Amino acid sequence: MKLYDFLKDRDYIYQSTDDEKLKEILNSDKKITFYLGIDPTADSLHIGHFVALMMFKYLQERGHKGILLIGNATGMIGDPSGKSDMRKMLTKDGMKHNFEGIKKAVSRFVNFEGDNPAIVVGNAEWMDKLSYVDFMRLVGAHFNVNTMLSADAYANRIKEGGLTFLEMGYMLMQSYDFVHLNEKYGCTLQIGGADQWGNIVSGTDLFRKMKNAGTIESKDEALFGLTCPLLLTKEGKKMGKTEKGTLWVQKEKTSPYDFYQYFYNVADEDVPMLLRRFTPTPLDEIDKMCKNDILAAKRFMAESMTALVHGKEETEEVKKMTSSLFLKNESGENAPLSDFKVNASSIGVVDVYVNSKFVQSKSEVRRLIEQGGISVDGEKITDLNAIITRKDNKEFMLLKKGKKNFLRVNW
Repeated sequence: MKLYDFLKDRDYIYQSTDDEKLKEILNSDKKITFYLGIDPTADSLHIGHFVALMMFKYLQERGHKGILLIGNATGMIGDPSGKSDMRKMLTKDGMKHNFEGIKKAVSRFVNFEGDNPAIVVGNAEWMDKLSYVDFMRLVGAHFNVNTMLSADAYANRIKEGGLTFLEMGYMLMQSYDFVHLNEKYGCTLQIGGADQWGNIVSGTDLFRKMKNAGTIESKDEALFGLTCPLLLTKEGKKMGKTEKGTLWVQKEKTSPYDFYQYFYNVADEDVPMLLRRFTPTPLDEIDKMCKNDILAAKRFMAESMTALVHGKEETEEVKKMTSSLFLKNESGENAPLSDFKVNASSIGVVDVYVNSKFVQSKSEVRRLIEQGGISVDGEKITDLNAIITRKDNKEFMLLKKGKKNFLRVNW
């Protein structure tokens, strides 16, 4: 299937600056250069990034040249889009740390090696070379304040209590990124989430104005923008919020088990959308799977999502962990294991392992902790005196011993 048609069928295309022209380009054999920008406001990705990264993956697989722009300059300002208050300003050291974390996390989706490797750039590379006066004369002259204030990102911030001059500069900087990437790499397409539409359009407009003014030279007549829908439930709520907080790619922040369980427990109505966007399964098979056995479809979807982010080995371990939570009872139905019950809101890690007879002695617990072989609910235990506390009325906790042994213990 042609690329544009494939993206449309898979529900990746939400808005574009010139739909007919983009359809013509992406359905042809012509190869273009595109970019996706991510501000390193954290040192990992959350699932809100996934749809745009999957679009990046598919564009790259079809031979288009991808640029990952990590906003180590724009991130120092902060995008006001979707925010009711100014973002916390990061230090340069914090930005450097986050930059490396984002690059590592993105490698789960983007190929930086092989015949068509993506490249990584940071916009501080060119922003740091421009003085304030030079930047305002070059870029600021093309922005009308009244037009900017009508954009949702700025209009909403004003309604919510005010907009700083610092944040006003964000749109100018991101817009210039697009112009610079066109000048240096011939980049003609920016992709991103629907919440970035205003910034993306602003970049295409800045290119047109600067070209007409003669301040840049480019063989391209126009630049294009393409957004994908946000990852929302059928009810219109953002996916990725759990009792432990945001759902992260980094397993130190969200364990593969918690990651799997989140997706396995999504509403049935959201399963077809997730299978369309995050698996290559043919659409007719997705429809058939969801109609015939929604639980099997959810398992397949959760396994696919976990493998995408954490790899096949981690996913196999999660599958073993999940299957060990149930045993067949006499009627052949699944029945949860409940070999041990904790009649308190907290318990020492040694006590729960020994009293549940999951290990034979305190010395064995100590040895396993020293070897990194003990975890509770996906979190590794490193302290022999650690206390496990019940969280948010959770019904059970999952003990792990070594690599393959799991036990469910009820609160």
